Amino acid sequence: MGSPRFALPTLEALLEAGHEPALVVTLPDREAGRGQHPTPSAVARAARERGLPLYQTGTLKTAASREPLEAARPDVIVVASFGLLLPAAVLDLPPHGCLNVHPSLLPRHRGASPIPAALLAGDGETGVTIMLMDPGLDSGPILAQRALPIAPDDDALSLEASLAALGARLLVDNLPGWVSGAIIPRPQEAALVTYAPKIRREDAWLDWTLPAELLLRRVRAYRAWPTAYTTLGGALLKVLRARVAPLTGAPAEPGRVGFPFRSGRRSGPPAVQTAAGLLVLEEVQPAGRSPMSGEEFARGQRALDGALLGGGS
Repeated sequence: MGSPRFALPTLEALLEAGHEPALVVTLPDREAGRGQHPTPSAVARAARERGLPLYQTGTLKTAASREPLEAARPDVIVVASFGLLLPAAVLDLPPHGCLNVHPSLLPRHRGASPIPAALLAGDGETGVTIMLMDPGLDSGPILAQRALPIAPDDDALSLEASLAALGARLLVDNLPGWVSGAIIPRPQEAALVTYAPKIRREDAWLDWTLPAELLLRRVRAYRAWPTAYTTLGGALLKVLRARVAPLTGAPAEPGRVGFPFRSGRRSGPPAVQTAAGLLVLEEVQPAGRSPMSGEEFARGQRALDGALLGGGS
């Protein structure tokens, strides 16, 4: 069971290890793009390309929706970023249970957005957990874990790719031991639980009255979706990559743009005053345009020097 690209390495690793998927379960096609055409999930595309039995469903709450799962008679169900909660009838279906590939070191960052949560918290490391699922929210016992350092230039996209590959390897390495009974799961420590709530679009707003370090965390955490953003003259401006720099000269109003890295004819990237330090805009995407470097964007905005981002709010 899986849907987005995070789940692909797990499916591929299972196939390469010689495991036979009795069924691949994913979400229904969703309308996407300007034409709102039905678009299959990454897992649906992969299953069709490989000729694997595929079941797309938006619910598992009804007896009818669970019939294809029961007919498949799975020994174990592997879940990687599926998108639906599994009811008790599904959790109890396979004799070896349902195993989840979760991209955090549980019990830290339970919930819908563990990768952004690790970046927002400024964690020095994250990792993957293979967990035996129970009716709670990522609360089941742990079969295996592996840590991964978070590099200073990591963002949600790069971490997702690294954790997807790491989780796939960890799953296939431990699946035989779990099925044979050699692995005894251990309970999660309740005192260490933290939660990663579902992301809202407004969470990615860059509030310039915050310190630059916290704003940089938002840029990195929301790189996949919804992307950190501000406004310039009322128009949307997405910030894709940034870095923190110390303040040079007298402090200005939060949100005020300057060019402290000018060199000869080169303007350098724009830097934005924050509550503490400067946020240097290394890559941005103006409304209706493609991503570009901050310096390229500045060349097309003659009034950018001294402008106020965010409308002062």
